[in-house]
Amino acid sequence: MNFQIAQRNFRQTETMNELRALNARFIHNFVTNDVASHDAILHPDFINIWPTGQRWDRETYLKYWASAFDPAVIVYWDVRDELITVIGNVALVRATNKHTRRRDGKEITGMTTYTDTYLFENGAWKCIQAQITPVDPLHQPADDTIVSVYVEGKLQERPWR
Repeated sequence: MNFQIAQRNFRQTETMNELRALNARFIHNFVTNDVASHDAILHPDFINIWPTGQRWDRETYLKYWASAFDPAVIVYWDVRDELITVIGNVALVRATNKHTRRRDGKEITGMTTYTDTYLFENGAWKCIQAQITPVDPLHQPADDTIVSVYVEGKLQERPWR
């Protein structure tokens, strides 16, 4: 019986590590405008839902992805408060991004939270939906939950502070 529990725990740990790596890849793809790498992790039926409620299909989303991140405009980007839940062959990958955008000489900082829904099919996790929501300042996660940091498009080494 203990062997079965150990095997199950190993598989759960392995799955969580795989999903954390996919989340890191998803963000890195955004920051580096890497469409080919991003395309590889999206499900054929992928849809994106923006904070406005607007829905984009996979093709529209990937066209946007090619130039969405400009390190001269988005000078700071972090991932924090990562929470991953697996229910059968579905995974909810949630986290919050803090960003600082520079426009017209002014810097504006805010946060959005996202849920990326992954489906496990044919031996691989593929993102079938991404949804982004603004975060009210009263509910912004603390800096001690930071997972990764990008400054002017470059991944920073730990410690960030």
